[in-house]
Amino acid sequence: MASHGELRLIGENYDPGFIGMMKEDDGYGSSDDFEGALGNDQDTADNGRPPKKKKKFHRHNPHQIHELESFFKECPHPDEKQRRELSRRLALESKQIKFWFQNRRTQMKTQLERHENVFLKQENDKLRAENDLLRQAIASAICNNCGVPTVPDEISYEPSQLMIENSRLKDELNRARALTNKFLGRHLSSSSANPSPSPSQGLNSNVEVVVRRTGFCGLNNGSTSLPMGFEFGHGATMPLMNPSFAYEMPYDKSALVDVALAAMDELIKMAQMGNPLWIKGFGDGMETLNLEEYKRTFSSFIGMKPSGFTTEATRETAMVPLRGLALVDTLMDANRWAEMFPCMISRAVTIDVLSSGKGVTRDNALQLMEAEFQVLSPLVPIRQIQFIRFCKQHSDSVWAIVDVSINLSNAANALMFANCRRLPSGCVIQDMDNKYSKVTWVEHSEYDESTVHHLLRPLLSSGFGFGAQRWIATLRRQYSSLAQLMSPDIHGEDINTVGKKSMLKLAQRMAYNFTAGIGASSVNKWDKLNVGNVGEDVRVMTRKNVNDPGEPLGIVLSAATSVWMPLTQQTLFDFLRNERMRNQWDILSSSRPMQAMFSVAKGPGQGNSVSILRGAAVNGSDTNMLILQETWSDACGALIVYAPVDASSIRVVMNGGDSSHVALLPSGFAILPGVQTDGPSMQPDIDENTSDGCILTVGFQILVNSVPTAKLTVESVETVNHLLTCTVEKIKAALSVTQLGSVE
Repeated sequence: MASHGELRLIGENYDPGFIGMMKEDDGYGSSDDFEGALGNDQDTADNGRPPKKKKKFHRHNPHQIHELESFFKECPHPDEKQRRELSRRLALESKQIKFWFQNRRTQMKTQLERHENVFLKQENDKLRAENDLLRQAIASAICNNCGVPTVPDEISYEPSQLMIENSRLKDELNRARALTNKFLGRHLSSSSANPSPSPSQGLNSNVEVVVRRTGFCGLNNGSTSLPMGFEFGHGATMPLMNPSFAYEMPYDKSALVDVALAAMDELIKMAQMGNPLWIKGFGDGMETLNLEEYKRTFSSFIGMKPSGFTTEATRETAMVPLRGLALVDTLMDANRWAEMFPCMISRAVTIDVLSSGKGVTRDNALQLMEAEFQVLSPLVPIRQIQFIRFCKQHSDSVWAIVDVSINLSNAANALMFANCRRLPSGCVIQDMDNKYSKVTWVEHSEYDESTVHHLLRPLLSSGFGFGAQRWIATLRRQYSSLAQLMSPDIHGEDINTVGKKSMLKLAQRMAYNFTAGIGASSVNKWDKLNVGNVGEDVRVMTRKNVNDPGEPLGIVLSAATSVWMPLTQQTLFDFLRNERMRNQWDILSSSRPMQAMFSVAKGPGQGNSVSILRGAAVNGSDTNMLILQETWSDACGALIVYAPVDASSIRVVMNGGDSSHVALLPSGFAILPGVQTDGPSMQPDIDENTSDGCILTVGFQILVNSVPTAKLTVESVETVNHLLTCTVEKIKAALSVTQLGSVE
């Protein structure tokens, strides 16, 4: 049955008088009588029976037809009440109204089917013509590899075989179109292209592109079609996912395979090539990309760089204490990938799996993903990117995983990427004999620098915001923490293994909520506020918690800012994590000295740990509130996150109880390294006192009203903003930092 919209559309050209004739005996209508014979007039004389009574037909008058048509456009299926109203208004019986609408719908359906039949016949004619042209093109195709004409197999001309052959040829043509046009900055789909191109319009060259990309010197009747599997150059087949499990999206999957292959080829070359493609900084400086050499070596297959975008590209190699396949499994799982890099990825999801790969090796696995990348500062916007991730096993001990941005919409090239696009980036993983893996990480992006605050621009342009060094540093720290947690040695009070895991899980949730609040991730659905008395460098957001047991119910307010500190990262980190100095900056501690009850080490050094702090008793009074705190530091930054928790809840968690029902709101600090802005890029010095300093991000999440339906007041916003400002001033005063950014 046609939809209401289709009924309205077809009804525009419909003759209402055609069904205005209705049988009186069936209640069809009245007025404008005319005689119509049903049956043969001679049959009464032959059989002796009385002649059949001729049935009368009636045509509705123009007013009735107009009213019925108007109502039909709005409601093709009137109910009993509506039919009675029409009957009263038009002086017709209710049964006449009923049968008029039945006949009208039947006639509408007939016209729709007739229209569809005509359309399908036209499409069939077009496909036949295209099939003939494709046969001619393939018959004259020449392979670019060997320079000889391709020799297709004998093709059957049975109708079923023609349909299969036509489908295969259309797939190959679509792949060629997508490769040569769609990813060169202009969209050209098979539906928008001319369905019947002439051989002079480049059809032969399209087939040659397919032959070159697949690596064949001849075309086979059933092995190159993507819906049946994709053949790689070395002969390994990419198994495609069962269509019943695929997430239906309007994109060309075959074109994504071509992009993945090109991106993998570029990643391998960028990981292996040295000077002049990569330029190393002074001393132990980091490697940066020579853009001129890159343009000469590689051609863009996702379009030209958007106007106003800046390029960032870095490379880093390190030894990581894990086997290669374990890292591959982590990177190919969106949830585990986000958990491995919690301060860099605020959200990750797999949209579709085009290929699950071969067995446990994940060879030729290809998936479509979306992620939000972040720097721990409210002055850097979230990078929300859609990309494909492709995993390839190049030998028994070498894997490569590449990401590259794609555009799933049909928008113009300028609107493909909001503020960033990810060029071929990823890592090459090589298993070593000592149970370590050598990881070479390449990060290459183009982004809109105008959306970034001037304070953070040197950090991003150097690559320490989203660059390879940050990925490698996080990866090494996470796996060092994992190795440390496997050890039975625990500092502080006795706690069993189950209790330790429960504590770490609670700390993980605390740190995740803190980073999501800093970067305004879409996970928690923050609403940004603009208040006149709040500075432009401060981001204030709010959200309501109605039913989440992991945090207090009510209205939550988040405030965050980033400031320059003329101190080394290590100096600032040691000061903020030291519980004995906490009363110098923590306004909410009421100047009470703090002491550590116990801590669980998460890595080498004293700074990587999860601790429980308790305020010292003042005037014989004790408090039932404790502070859960997690701290870590590496070459690319540091984090100090804390939240007040109830003592009874912590005791349950330490005994192995469920930590998901412990309500907490995190606050804390993120420290980003200072970077020199002139000369070749160098590793930031986090241990020695330099003039570069570091960037301190301060963030608070405060419950301002325990009633979720209450209204947020300006006074609440100003109170949290005042807390943020006072905390920064107290830290500067404690470390003798003047307003001009120098150390007294």
